[in-house]
Amino acid sequence: MLRLPNIPNLNFPTFYEEFLPKPCMVRPNEGISIAPLTLQQLRFSPKLSSTKNIASDDIAMGRGRCSSGRLLSSMWREVQGSKNWENLVDPLDSLLRSEIIRYGEFVAACYDAFDLDTNSKRYLNCKYGKSRMLSEVGLGESGYQVTKYIYATPDLIIGSNNISIGSSCGKWIGYIAVSNDEETKRLGRRDVLVTFRGTVTSPEWIANLMSSLTPARLDPHNPRPQVKVEAGFLSLYTSNEDKKFGLGSCREQLLSEIGRLVNKYYKQEDMSITIAGHSMGSALALLLAYDIAELGLNTHHHHHHMTTVTVFSFGGPRVGNSGFKERCEELGVKVLRITNVNDPITKLPGVFLNENSRVLGGKYEVPWSCSCYAHVGVEILLDFFKMHNPSCVHDLGTYLNLLKCPKRCLQVQREEGIHHFINKAKEFVISGLNFNPPLQWKNVAMNMVNMVQSQRT
Repeated sequence: MLRLPNIPNLNFPTFYEEFLPKPCMVRPNEGISIAPLTLQQLRFSPKLSSTKNIASDDIAMGRGRCSSGRLLSSMWREVQGSKNWENLVDPLDSLLRSEIIRYGEFVAACYDAFDLDTNSKRYLNCKYGKSRMLSEVGLGESGYQVTKYIYATPDLIIGSNNISIGSSCGKWIGYIAVSNDEETKRLGRRDVLVTFRGTVTSPEWIANLMSSLTPARLDPHNPRPQVKVEAGFLSLYTSNEDKKFGLGSCREQLLSEIGRLVNKYYKQEDMSITIAGHSMGSALALLLAYDIAELGLNTHHHHHHMTTVTVFSFGGPRVGNSGFKERCEELGVKVLRITNVNDPITKLPGVFLNENSRVLGGKYEVPWSCSCYAHVGVEILLDFFKMHNPSCVHDLGTYLNLLKCPKRCLQVQREEGIHHFINKAKEFVISGLNFNPPLQWKNVAMNMVNMVQSQRT
């Protein structure tokens, strides 16, 4: 049997109690149904330049201005999704494209700074201190200052023998940064940025591959049992770290710092909260965005306005059920998903029961899923595959290279390799549905790690 992650006590910590909305407060309900929009599908062989090189004339001509002369400062709300990216996605607007790439490079910085040297004292943590991290990864001129590092680990108990798959202390998964005064002027608002890396460790792969839905219960005033999310992602988001490090849960770390920054800036200027992530990091980004909006941390009672909360998701999996999707839309959470049609991670969880399952329609629970999963937000759909390296279909660098150099994409023939890669991923997930023996999920995670690593060039 699977023990679901512990749900935090609904008596919230006092460090962000002051940011919660009054019980009688009514939040705007847009009631907008967000239909997926797609780009013209492109196929290419991603033998492109480094992700640090921007080959597009639209982007290289100057930060914050597109070829038509439009300034980001004058249309940042539309770029952040105020109108659900209407007329900006198909075809992809050059200013929006430059912003997607910019935020994608902030996510790539998580990988560049992540220490994978098993002999290092900083193994599975950031190589650098906060003050110099962005400079060390080539983003020293980005106009942002890192204010906090974020740590997390899933608390997964699997099997009748209560075998733990987690670890005793958290691993570095991302950071919070804020734009400086000069960058704020260019952007047209103060931007609070949160970025998350993708899946690296075996416990994180398990969190990715679990398919059990559980109520999120993140609102202290209304648990909303119909709003359900994947248990592994919720565990990663809410599980407490080893208390000797004084970290608290990933959620507590995030909300306390975001609350502090919002309280510092919202009275003085326009603000945005931008959350970007790749793979597992996309799931955490969406959970955080929902949490902020559900708690009303982006709603300012005396000023009668809301701080925009936007998610840029790269190769992200599904996170919750249709109830979760609908609630995100009601709260005005804006989500732009950049996905590759050949990326198996974007098909998970809910390989069989998802928003396209018309017969069940998300109304009938099944033993392993409870109900149908559903993607949230507007989709930019890419289509690429590298024959000799199937793992590129999920690689963040490949995503960014295609966005930077669309004119260099080459037509290629679709072969059986991609089908094999996706089918193997599905086989690993299906095998994980059987919890005998108890370590089955750990084996599934290791299979996924080995499969991806074996394909890298």
